[in-house]
Amino acid sequence: MHEKHPPPSPSPSPSPSDAVLDAGGLRALSHPVRLRLLGLLRQYGPSTATRLAEHLGLTSGATSYHLRRLAAAGFVEEDTERGSARERWWRSMHQTTRFDDMALAEQEPEAAQAYRQSVAAAHTLRTQRALGELRTMPRAWREAFDISDWALRLTPGEAAALHGELVAVIARYRRDSPEDAAGAPAEAQRVMLIAHLLPEPDVTASAEGSEGATGAEAP
Repeated sequence: MHEKHPPPSPSPSPSPSDAVLDAGGLRALSHPVRLRLLGLLRQYGPSTATRLAEHLGLTSGATSYHLRRLAAAGFVEEDTERGSARERWWRSMHQTTRFDDMALAEQEPEAAQAYRQSVAAAHTLRTQRALGELRTMPRAWREAFDISDWALRLTPGEAAALHGELVAVIARYRRDSPEDAAGAPAEAQRVMLIAHLLPEPDVTASAEGSEGATGAEAP
């Protein structure tokens, strides 16, 4: 007898503000500095290599190199309306990045792993920064702040369905894009929602029946 589960809700179709990763884009964003540069341009708007370098603690030369690599991969472009002969301004060409191509991940396993590690590191930095600012936030935002985790026991189909439901809920809320922000209430602020769905296969189950298995439980 087979279990039946509802199919996962499909992810929203890519919009012009989404950067859908191909092999070149995946390799370009596998570097943590480039991922952080792109995040800064998306959050704060156009900037120069000098200003970005100060924020990241890098030299302007190193920052310019990474910006050029991002431009070659189609993530950023020169903001000619702001630039001058002495200083170049850069802006992001998208608001979000999408990476849900399993075939590409299998074709580029090292780049996919490096990209995901860079994303995880960026999430950690965001969390630590929010924690550092929490005490000085208005009470309403302190009450909205949350760090939680839940341990569930799911099948792969159930996990996929859960992900689809979460995406559908998130899609009901206002995105932090220039177009949507213009009509947002005055008290609205940027909120980063970070969702991790992390499979943790049982060590004892995977080792069951293998030679030399000790049966010891993972801590």
